[in-house]
Amino acid sequence: MKKIALAGNPNCGKTTLFNVLTGSRQRVGNWPGVTVDKKEGILKGHKNYMIEDLPGIYSLSPYTMEEVVSRRYLVEERPDLIINLVDGSNLTRNLYLTSQLIELGIPTVIALNMMDIVKEHGDTIDIHRLQEEIGCPVVEITATKKEGIKELIEKAVETIERSDNKPKFLHYGEKLERTLSDIENHLKGNVPDDLLRYYSIKAFEDDIKAFEKFNISRNTNQNIADLRLKYEQEEDDIAESIVTTERYDALEILSSKVLKKAPPKLSKTDKIDKVVTNRILGLPIFVAVMAIVYYISIMTIGTGATDFVNGFFEETLSPAVETFLTNMNVNEVIIGLIVNGAIGGVGAVLGFLPQMLVLFALLAILEDVGYMARVAFVMDRIFRRFGLSGKSFIPMMIGTGCSVPGIQASRTIENDRDRKITIITTSFMPCSAKLPVIALIAGSLFNQSSLVAVSMYFIGIAAVIISGVILKKFKSLASQPAPFVMELPSYHVPRISSVLRAMYDRGMAFVKRAGTVIFISSLVLWLLANFDFNLHLIEENGQASILAQIGSIIAVLFIPLGFGTWQATVATITGFIAKENVVATLGVVLGISAAVDETTPELLTAFSQGIGGAIGGYSFLLFNMLCMPCFAAVGAIKTEMNSTKWTWAAIGYQMGFAYAVSFMFYNIAKLFEGEFSIWTIIAFVMLVAFIYLIFRKNKYQEKNGQYQVDYAGN
Repeated sequence: MKKIALAGNPNCGKTTLFNVLTGSRQRVGNWPGVTVDKKEGILKGHKNYMIEDLPGIYSLSPYTMEEVVSRRYLVEERPDLIINLVDGSNLTRNLYLTSQLIELGIPTVIALNMMDIVKEHGDTIDIHRLQEEIGCPVVEITATKKEGIKELIEKAVETIERSDNKPKFLHYGEKLERTLSDIENHLKGNVPDDLLRYYSIKAFEDDIKAFEKFNISRNTNQNIADLRLKYEQEEDDIAESIVTTERYDALEILSSKVLKKAPPKLSKTDKIDKVVTNRILGLPIFVAVMAIVYYISIMTIGTGATDFVNGFFEETLSPAVETFLTNMNVNEVIIGLIVNGAIGGVGAVLGFLPQMLVLFALLAILEDVGYMARVAFVMDRIFRRFGLSGKSFIPMMIGTGCSVPGIQASRTIENDRDRKITIITTSFMPCSAKLPVIALIAGSLFNQSSLVAVSMYFIGIAAVIISGVILKKFKSLASQPAPFVMELPSYHVPRISSVLRAMYDRGMAFVKRAGTVIFISSLVLWLLANFDFNLHLIEENGQASILAQIGSIIAVLFIPLGFGTWQATVATITGFIAKENVVATLGVVLGISAAVDETTPELLTAFSQGIGGAIGGYSFLLFNMLCMPCFAAVGAIKTEMNSTKWTWAAIGYQMGFAYAVSFMFYNIAKLFEGEFSIWTIIAFVMLVAFIYLIFRKNKYQEKNGQYQVDYAGN
């Protein structure tokens, strides 16, 4: 089977093109030995052609796991063809990766994407001249509109069949070319002949990882090192920077030959960005956008659909199953286990599915339009004021869907200490599994206010910033923020197919958890809540139950937080398995469902009293949002940290931070209700300690390490 590698920068439309080229005939897994996504599929109409979708990368330098994976595949697997997706609206920047791919000597086809945006800007690209300059076929496409796809497929198949197709290398300055030629002479016989150009550049850059599988003599290495050192001393610069500069200079010359820019004018994207990325308006606009998103999801469209689904579980499915089992003379314990345990627990979670789907769709629209990239830019300004990198916000943004991929996305951060802080704090953001908990508290205690959800989102951001400031002042995590480089894609109309796919994928993940982990947990919880230690059936959810007895012992720890009941305690603990379990547990032990307005007043009163009213409920929510994430996320932390010690340190910090925040909130808030106790004094002491940790001097900061950033043109 012929192999085609699909390579390109992030945000260039690669995922869209991959979906168009393969349709539904694709598989998703992981690259061998790493947790980076591996996507492959059969090319439409050509069952003997497999497309490997490489991770989005800016270069083949081994700085991120994505770059390492892509380079290893291209160099070691040697696919039959590379389809290099290039954003035509940002030609020079995208051709940087193209120039490196060409050096691999693999037949390449350039898919020049986003040509609709190029034409909208009034620019023109001379396709024929570009083909002559780089020695590769170039096909104009617009992946979102499926324009040029047929021509791209035909050109890809044709290029694979032509064995004489060889791309042309970029020509650098004469001085560098002479040095590279000398290095090639030293490397001959040590590396494959068709990769001499590639390895000569890597040797000049002192890229040690590129030569791990070669046994090159000490004498050869020394000769190359002497050439490199002489060049660096003459240019007063490091070799890698020299190559980067030469590469961009060559690409600027190439772009000037093929790209004709229209007279400068503000595009629609520029005009919108002047508002949404404004230093003053950027953050308030973000708050307003998220408030609207949660309002639509929780209080309007989502609520009506949730009521319908919940009504199906409570008024149709549960009575029907109970009647059927009763008529079959099934034991009442089994009936209770199935109806109140399985259906009650799973139904309490699935009742929120419509709200989740609406939320997933709205977030997918914001992402597809290009707005979420602007949010990262806006947040970088804020993060840098506190010594954090804007790169940390990308994993957190991903973490709003699920903490696991969010934590995994931290590997794009080069600075190891910044990466550790990001891993520790990413799960502070409310993921999709936490949203049912937010909706339950908002519905039962705050009249379904969307502000509760919005507040959790920004409390998560505040927790990240505060934690970053505190942790950066410890020696093992002290560092300066890494540079933040990110392309802002042009705004465009959201693709319905992409939005529906994102909504489906996230929704199915939610349903799968409900049908597996939540289902099993609900069965176990019902049994523990309805039997005592002598395995006698007791009154439903009575104090003598196994669950109540265990929960009552642990509940003492949560009394100062305002929710020291066994029901709330057990719900919190089961949330460590999966955060949706919090709702499922309360559904089993209290009978509270997704449709809170339909739950009996007695149960709502019991729930409110059990967690200390609205203040206790918000404290309960705070703790469950900020404490240790689910077991799957903990596993991701262990994988990314690659250290048991750091994993336990992360969990310890998360639990301590969540406890302290909930403790301070509850006891200081109760002061406004006229309640004062020893807990109030301790809360103020903790608050003073927090303020001290935030504002104490950072003795590990470099003397010249003033955290500054230059936002050109902003």
